[in-house]
Amino acid sequence: MNVIPTPGPDRQAPQADTVPSRRLMRRLWRDELAGHKLRILGVMVMTALMAIFSALYPLVIQRALDMFAAHDPRILYQVPLLVVVITVAKAISQYGQSIAVQSLVLIVIRGLQGRMFHHLVHADISRIETEAPAQIAARFTTDAVSIREAMIRATNALGDGVTVVGLIASMLYMDWELSLIAAVLYPIAAMPVRKLGKRLRRESGGVHEQIGETSAMLAESFNQSRTIRVYRLEQAEQARADNVLDVLHDRLLRIARGRARVDPMLEVLGGIAVAAVLGFAGWRATQGGATLGDFSGFVAALLLAARPLRALGTLNIALQEGLGGLQRVFDVIDEPVAVAQAPDAVGLPAGHGELCFEQVSFQYPDGRMGLDGLDFIARPGLTVALVGPSGAGKSTALSLIPRLHDVSGGRITLDGVDLRHLILPELRDAIAYVSQDTLLFDLPVVDNIRMGNPQATDAQVRDAARAAAADEFIQALPQGYHTRVGPGGQRLSGGQRQRVALARALLRNPRVLLLDEATSALDSESEAIVQQALAHLRHERTTIVVAHRLSTVRSADLVVVMAAGRAVECGTHDALIQHDGLYARMVRNQAFTL
Repeated sequence: MNVIPTPGPDRQAPQADTVPSRRLMRRLWRDELAGHKLRILGVMVMTALMAIFSALYPLVIQRALDMFAAHDPRILYQVPLLVVVITVAKAISQYGQSIAVQSLVLIVIRGLQGRMFHHLVHADISRIETEAPAQIAARFTTDAVSIREAMIRATNALGDGVTVVGLIASMLYMDWELSLIAAVLYPIAAMPVRKLGKRLRRESGGVHEQIGETSAMLAESFNQSRTIRVYRLEQAEQARADNVLDVLHDRLLRIARGRARVDPMLEVLGGIAVAAVLGFAGWRATQGGATLGDFSGFVAALLLAARPLRALGTLNIALQEGLGGLQRVFDVIDEPVAVAQAPDAVGLPAGHGELCFEQVSFQYPDGRMGLDGLDFIARPGLTVALVGPSGAGKSTALSLIPRLHDVSGGRITLDGVDLRHLILPELRDAIAYVSQDTLLFDLPVVDNIRMGNPQATDAQVRDAARAAAADEFIQALPQGYHTRVGPGGQRLSGGQRQRVALARALLRNPRVLLLDEATSALDSESEAIVQQALAHLRHERTTIVVAHRLSTVRSADLVVVMAAGRAVECGTHDALIQHDGLYARMVRNQAFTL
């Protein structure tokens, strides 16, 4: 007989080395952006229009001051009209550019989130169990926010760049000498800002991981709220929360300090550039050069260029943080899947669910052996009960059958075909599973039951609920079968959740029925009703039960006694009692509930 181990708890999600920025951006283009070329074109057109209208302002100012100095009467209507037209045109293009950018960025983020969820929902169960749910969820939230902000900043930088180019053209047109002075001073800040951006990319990676850890700790604490109050753990939990929140605070503060250095640095250099321009212009004015309009228009262009130049200077900071989030998202998407369908997989063979464990072994990721050479045959119509001390590998045995994990050695066959050679969806469609700690989805009761068979009618759903002794309490709920059960099914009691899960399994009508002590939370009367339904369901199908109740074990056709991942005894209840081994001692020591 065979039993199966659980995955090693210490396995950590892989952490990739820092990937070069260009490679990440090339992949983002290839995987996500390349499919939205029309949206990108729209962004570029609106950005160019916005930049062109911004660059016209200095020319209007130059024109106004020259007309003012010449006492030209056209200043009364021509300049105000130009200002209004340019302002309205820029506002319209700015609105269009903002909508186009947000639409493009959000659709890319949605694509990344969808790909990441698709990978995780098909990933090995051991991969999901190595990280707290809150840490996994953080990749969809904090990392996505970083990527979104970086993409918006990068797209806006395109507009800033075009605006700066237009303003530089205006400045060169008005005064090329002053333009050269400004051009020399502004790029000086590029090197320190670039170095700071790389450091903040590393820091942001640590912050996002810490946000996940903090969320996991808080979720765990709230989920254990009853235990905390009963055992008076409030102070201990407060200390634990203070610790993780302090670490998060310190990391966020380091990033805030790094970001805070950029704008003052650029502001000082911008001020120096303006001062140099004013000084040179003043000296030149004493020599009789340039008009007031030229000088004023140039200074206006220089001041207008200050904001987009500062934005371009801080762009690298946002990009580096966004690239850190993008790398973590691609790390998840690129994780190899250990349990996958074979290229030459075959369909489910004819049969009623004969399940054979042949010299099955299982090794934990850390190298420990969980199972070693287990053999047994579970024939249709028979019930096999797995019993043994805690940690013997009983529940893990069940997990190998639907290929939540794969065997390390030997094989498991279903109706004569190795599970690894079957089409994975067909294999899982042939299996129903009910765990001891049943969690439901935050959906109406009817939808939770119908998951066993999405094509089932309402009448079939109710028949399954009646067979699982659930119809009566479901009818008493506020909206009956359409009552939402809350996150995890928390609006129902443990016994009610278990009966809903049993109804789901009954509705599936599977070849193989896996029960991890599926009646443990039921009262005696409900258990008797459910056991009758299960007895009918077991007909001509294989049933594997992890048993903790003596009543369940006695009714089994074959009892496999597990210890340290091995099957140490095998037989019927009566035969094992007569054998007077581990099973008999467990019965005498009341290891089973009655």
